[in-house]
Amino acid sequence: MPKTKSFKFTKILTESAIMLALTVVLSYLKLLDLPYGGSITLCSMLPTILIAYRHGIGWGLSVGLANSLLQLLMGVSNLSYATSAAAAVAIVLLDYILAFTVTGFGGIFKKVFKNQTAALVGGTALASVLRYVFHVISGCTVWAGLSIPTNEAFIYSLAYNATYMLPELLIAVAGAAYIGGAVGLEGEGLTRIAKNGTKTSFVLKAIGALFAVATFITDILLIAPHLQNAESGDFDITGLSNVNFTLVGIITVVGAVLFAVFTVIAGKKGKK
Repeated sequence: MPKTKSFKFTKILTESAIMLALTVVLSYLKLLDLPYGGSITLCSMLPTILIAYRHGIGWGLSVGLANSLLQLLMGVSNLSYATSAAAAVAIVLLDYILAFTVTGFGGIFKKVFKNQTAALVGGTALASVLRYVFHVISGCTVWAGLSIPTNEAFIYSLAYNATYMLPELLIAVAGAAYIGGAVGLEGEGLTRIAKNGTKTSFVLKAIGALFAVATFITDILLIAPHLQNAESGDFDITGLSNVNFTLVGIITVVGAVLFAVFTVIAGKKGKK
């Protein structure tokens, strides 16, 4: 019995609703929550990107928009910091509506790259960069003089938003690479991709990537708290003098060595 358009629409709508719910759940699984907004989550952008890849950018943008409204409801208290009605509207548009809706562009490379993993990774990277751009614009305009110093607001916004968006990107890309190499997303159903001899190599690369991400996040946790003045709460670059850079250096070197070791081993395994 042929499936009707109504049945197909309902199926995609149901899948989108499930992925939207998963997005919200993952947004609560925070590895780091920064004091002035922004957090590092466990692949919270990925469900929207998968919908965009499977069913098109239109569906991806719809799920992204729905997620932006839910994120706005959960972070509505941030509007209390707005100094005017225009600032409140700008926060809603830049930090929520636009920043989260653009994750729907995550499926844009489906027809560009034949390789599913490459298309997913490229789409995830693009979605992350677009979201980062809107947060930066918000930071150097709306939040300048509030949580971000007025002087050199653009530079500080670039740096501050990068502290959570860069690891967010790395984690999302790692997740996209794993799913892209393990699950076939084409067609109505999902299929398992047989790895054959490359399975061990892929796992080793994933472990190496996780070490790299963990190292980056640890460095941020050791440095970021010292950039805030304990009394005024303002950004204070002089706090860097209190950072234990010996510990940061050791952790960075160990992380880099582990990443290199697992990558080299993975390369050798892949050639066998």
